Amino acid sequence: MIRRFSTETGRAFPNGPITDIHGCLILAGRIGRTTPAGTPAIVTVEIEMAKDTKAESDKKKRILLVDDDAEIIESLRLALQAKGHEILVARDGNQGLAITEREDPDLVILDMMMPKRSGFLVLEKLRRTRENPPRIIMITANEGSRHKAYAEMLGVDDYIRKPFPMDRLMASVDRLLGL
Repeated sequence: MIRRFSTETGRAFPNGPITDIHGCLILAGRIGRTTPAGTPAIVTVEIEMAKDTKAESDKKKRILLVDDDAEIIESLRLALQAKGHEILVARDGNQGLAITEREDPDLVILDMMMPKRSGFLVLEKLRRTRENPPRIIMITANEGSRHKAYAEMLGVDDYIRKPFPMDRLMASVDRLLGL
């Protein structure tokens, strides 16, 4: 909440939005008539920061990305971090299982085709061996409907074909995490 907005002459008139965009405060306004045009003015903005509530801190969820494609990992990491999530990364199925066991993520975004252990084998093991397995989204470039049916039989929460619009994945993440 903006508590005070003034200049050294005491005259400032916000005539536009005062917003916070990714940590940058954007002010739209004009300086009072007594400040000569072109003269720099010191603008003081006093902001009362909102206290973190439990509900807000609970929004930060831990998401594990399991994919051998570095570009996909980076794109997903940036998009999910921008929404405030903590991101863990595994480059193959075995790493994915190890990190899941150690870090207990809320959600796993899992590629189907990977070295060392496929997404299907990871999905099957997580569903079979964990009492409270994380939510799982499987992403794949494979267009076969039998692969989707098999993933659903193993208990996948969502199945998304590559390439996909990022908002499609973000909607699934929000839905599965209850956000």
